[in-house]
Amino acid sequence: MPSARELKDRLFAAINSHDLYDVLDCYAPNAVYVSPAGIAEGREQIAWTYEDLCKVFPDICYTAWYKAPCEDPAFTEYTMTGTHMGPLLLPDGRVAAPTGRRITVRGSCACAVENGKIITDRDYYDQLELYSQLGIRLEPPPAP
Repeated sequence: MPSARELKDRLFAAINSHDLYDVLDCYAPNAVYVSPAGIAEGREQIAWTYEDLCKVFPDICYTAWYKAPCEDPAFTEYTMTGTHMGPLLLPDGRVAAPTGRRITVRGSCACAVENGKIITDRDYYDQLELYSQLGIRLEPPPAP
């Protein structure tokens, strides 16, 4: 059975090639993916998350630059690059139109595995860094 490290490496390769079937094959049916954008539970929600990511950034690429020397859980630091070419849902419910701008965002992630599939995948990156690179300003909530 593949280790968490092997599965995370396979997942990055599948994301970079935009192979949604291979992305989903890395996850257990009841897996949970947690990111700054929200929580996806189960393969259907995880599929939507990655499908949307590839629409927003059609040339999305994850480059691992540090892999912790442990097998399970797998810890990785990476750089995510891409071009903003699709509508991006913002935390306040607004949608940011494509800007055509390039992003380079640093992140880290940890995943755990059971029976050869990812059961939990936690991804951490700075949304403010992402929005700043896209020229997106977050508005304060309206006064009560």
